[in-house]
Amino acid sequence: MVDRGIVRILVTEEEIKRVVKRLGAEVTAFYGQRDKRDTDLLVIGLLRGSFVFMADLVREIKLPLTVDFMALSSYGDGTTSSGDVKVVMDLDTSVEKRDVLIVEDIVDTGRTFSKVIRMLKNRNPRSLRVCTFLNKPESRVVDVKVDFCGVDIPNEFVVGYGLDYAQEYRNLPYIGVLDQALL
Repeated sequence: MVDRGIVRILVTEEEIKRVVKRLGAEVTAFYGQRDKRDTDLLVIGLLRGSFVFMADLVREIKLPLTVDFMALSSYGDGTTSSGDVKVVMDLDTSVEKRDVLIVEDIVDTGRTFSKVIRMLKNRNPRSLRVCTFLNKPESRVVDVKVDFCGVDIPNEFVVGYGLDYAQEYRNLPYIGVLDQALL
C-alpha cells in the first residue's frame, strides 16, 4: 500500500533492514580494530530525521557504544536547505579524544554536514566518521566525505523512515518519493 502523496516507493521496508544490517556490520568491522582499552564509540545522531535509522543502526553495531544527539535546522518546513545551518540543541557529551560516528538520515547539499564536521573537529575527537542512510550526490554543493553509505538516491524529495515534509511522513516504514504537487 502506498500512502497519500507518495508517488512511488524508492526503498522498501525489507531493503531498509538489509541496508541497516550491512552498515552495522561495516561499522563494527571498522571500529572493532580499535584498542579495547579505549573509550566506547560515541554515536551522534542529527535530529530529528536520523532517530529512526540511528535506533536501528546501533542495535546492529556489535561494539560498546554511547549515544548523543544534536539538533540542527536548515530546512524549516521547506524542501531545500537554506544554507543557514543553526544548532538548535548541542551535545551533552564531550567528543575530545573519542572515536565519533555522526549518523544522519540523508546527506543532500552537504551544507549541514560540513558545518557539523567543522564544529566537531574543533572539539578534538580522536577520529570523526560519517554514516548516512541516504546519499544524494547530485545535490551536493559542499564536498563532504561519507564513510558509511546506505543507499545513493536520485535528486528527488523523499520522505519516510524518519525523513519528513513539514514534520509529516516520518513514521512510514519505507522511503517514498513525495508528489511534487504537495511541495
